[in-house]
Amino acid sequence: MLYPFMTLPDDTEIVHSESIMEDGREKVRVCVEKPVDYGFKSATCWLPDYTWEKIEGFSRDEIAQLQELIQSLAHTIYELARDGGFEHAAAI
Repeated sequence: MLYPFMTLPDDTEIVHSESIMEDGREKVRVCVEKPVDYGFKSATCWLPDYTWEKIEGFSRDEIAQLQELIQSLAHTIYELARDGGFEHAAAI
């Protein structure tokens, strides 16, 4: 399941998965999607390694900017991933 996290002023959507335990490490999948003419740009980033995959349409500079943003918010993304996203966090 993916949880909404943030919409940037240019309509870029950032969503994240639940917390995933793999090989004794906690991971979170962060997906980014931006509408463009006739489609979307998209990419997936895995925390904590900031490994990017499935990059479609984003330039290297755009990915670098997105990584900087995600790194600055990683602690919040992890917390929400553990708690079931904003919707669940707001209910507590």
